Amino acid sequence: MKAFGKILGLFILGLLLIIVALGFALTHLFDPNDYKDEIRKLVRDRAHVELTLNGDIGWSLFPWLGLELHDASIATLTEPSQPFADLQMLGLSVRVLPLLRKEVQMSDVRVEGLNLMLTRDESGHGNWEDIGKTPAKAANPAQTQAPTPPSGEPAPAPAQQEKTWQPLKLDIDSLTVNNARVDFNDMQKARQFTAESIQLSTGPIHNATDIPVKLTAFLSTNQPVVRTKTELTGKLRFDRALKRYQLDDMRFSGEAAGDPLQGKTLTFSAQGQLLADMSANVAEWTNLKLSANQLRALGELHVRDLDKAPQLSGGISIAQFNLREFLDSIGQTAPTLGDNSLTRLEMVSRIAATQSSFSLDDLTLKVDDSTFTGRVAVEDFARQSLRLQLKADTFDADRYRPPQSEQAKAAGAARKSEVQSSEADAMIPAGTSPLPNQPTQGAWSDARLLPLERMRKLDVDADLSFGKLTVEKLAIQNAALKTSALDGVVKLDSLRGDLYNGNFEVKGNLDVRPEIPLAAVQTRIARVPVERFIQSQGTTPPLRGLLTLNSDITAKGNSQKALVESLNGTANFALNDGVLVNANLEQQLCRGISVLNRKTLSGDPRGKDTPFQQLNGNLVFRNGVASNPDLKVRTPGLSVNGDGDIDLRVMGMNYRVGVIIEGDKSDMPDPACEVNPRFVGIEWPILCRGPLELGAKACRLDNEGLGKVAAKLATDRIGDKIDEKLGDKVSPELKDAIKGLFKR
Repeated sequence: MKAFGKILGLFILGLLLIIVALGFALTHLFDPNDYKDEIRKLVRDRAHVELTLNGDIGWSLFPWLGLELHDASIATLTEPSQPFADLQMLGLSVRVLPLLRKEVQMSDVRVEGLNLMLTRDESGHGNWEDIGKTPAKAANPAQTQAPTPPSGEPAPAPAQQEKTWQPLKLDIDSLTVNNARVDFNDMQKARQFTAESIQLSTGPIHNATDIPVKLTAFLSTNQPVVRTKTELTGKLRFDRALKRYQLDDMRFSGEAAGDPLQGKTLTFSAQGQLLADMSANVAEWTNLKLSANQLRALGELHVRDLDKAPQLSGGISIAQFNLREFLDSIGQTAPTLGDNSLTRLEMVSRIAATQSSFSLDDLTLKVDDSTFTGRVAVEDFARQSLRLQLKADTFDADRYRPPQSEQAKAAGAARKSEVQSSEADAMIPAGTSPLPNQPTQGAWSDARLLPLERMRKLDVDADLSFGKLTVEKLAIQNAALKTSALDGVVKLDSLRGDLYNGNFEVKGNLDVRPEIPLAAVQTRIARVPVERFIQSQGTTPPLRGLLTLNSDITAKGNSQKALVESLNGTANFALNDGVLVNANLEQQLCRGISVLNRKTLSGDPRGKDTPFQQLNGNLVFRNGVASNPDLKVRTPGLSVNGDGDIDLRVMGMNYRVGVIIEGDKSDMPDPACEVNPRFVGIEWPILCRGPLELGAKACRLDNEGLGKVAAKLATDRIGDKIDEKLGDKVSPELKDAIKGLFKR
């Protein structure tokens, strides 16, 4: 038995020696370079590509099946003279015996100087689409057409399906790619993409084990001109049977420069764990970390239904950063907003997306001093359907207004100069100066307000609320805004809030479909301090009081100037607990009464303001001019009737006011202006004209009207004397005739 074992051992040893000797003989006596033509023909017939072998072929047989190709290129059969790939050297070795067990055990695989050239021509056809295809002119119909069975004979039964092969087990010591390059040229769009200096190195490649991977490359495009240095590292793990692929400890980083960055550099990186499970049709990116210059973000992303309509979910957190500085660092200009805007931005949100939609749910967004919570979504990318549901603690809208244009600044300076000139004239003591002139400088900008083309495409539904909202320097508490836009019509369903212990609500719509947009607005204001509105326009309020207003107005245009000049509609207002600030009505009236009393005023007026109990009236707007025919004012001891216009185009006023003295209610009146009972009930005329900002300082006693009052008083006094002297001595008809004579 021992002898048999020894004989068997010697036989196997001899067989191995024979195999080794045969392998040595084949590799030394057989030169594959002598069969290049046969190899090219075999590749052409089986793979349908054109192989060019300019360099030598090196090989080994046992125990490694080794191969080295030098200076080789591959082209399609349709364009054999234009290679789409070439390489300087390809070297690999495969163990022979494991192949019999359907295992691929390879030594180091090296690829040197691989160039891949992909081209899409003017008709949109790519040269890679012809790989493996034979030219149409080379096809032999006699060979390609299946024979037709004779009539009446049954068709042959289909061949039994081939047995499904199990996937090969892959075992490679390492893979190295040096100095590879990929060029893509889209002649149809005149665009080029290049990946050059590609370096790839891996550790041992085995199924279901971690494989260290490092890839570097320089990427560039010509539209726009961008050049990027990139590096990818990680541990690749794959299971071919389970169709599961992972890239752990992934880090993708680099630097980008080019035309969009305006000479600046973008340094970026992305890290995390990547997984793609093709059997479950899911993918995920966990422990996500992103950075781009000073921008930092964390999160995770999950994708399901990869084989149908992929759906993405996850979350993201962006650390606080200065958006203006970030935009400047990548060569972009920040929006033309206020100087201190967009200096602090951070966000936390859940993410959901499909092929046609995107949403940020459970959103917390901090912008400068404001915090927004809620949801932002684009429900349909094609229609740009934007949905907003946000709540904010505080938001200063004035902080984000674009700077005033130079034209508006010039117009404002001209108007300010005009108002100051009128105000200087009004400061002449005792109101003896002439009436200020009506302003002529426009008060409004004609800068374009709305991007009409974009607004015509809007599909928006917004529901916003604010703890405190500042607009035009008005601090609105508990503000709520509901608005929608569709097919060129913007609807303001409601804008309401509390304003300085009062409240308001605005509704309306804006039609941007025509070239000149049309606006209609309904406003309700209840007991809001009127001086706050006037202060918001940057002017000194001429009066104070609680305003109640209801209006229904229309306008058209795309600038402040156009809207004001086309303002039409109606309004009614009432002002309670009001005060005319710096009003000299008391002085004006006292001066007039002292003239009638033929006395001199003994002192200065007791106060510079004129309080009133109520002010109300109606307004009719016609092309920017508000007519107020029924102004009613009541102050202690006085009532005022007014009839005039407010020209909103230049913020000027022109009023004729009649003051009716109801009796002096003060405890210690000036003797010179003490109201005589015969003055009670007489309407004293006052004219108000000039810039609206001057308020009562633009009012003067109407001397012409005062003369008529004096004449009437004199006539009444003569009438009283006639009654006193004549008594019952003459008939009433005669006394009336005598009085009429004096009146004439």
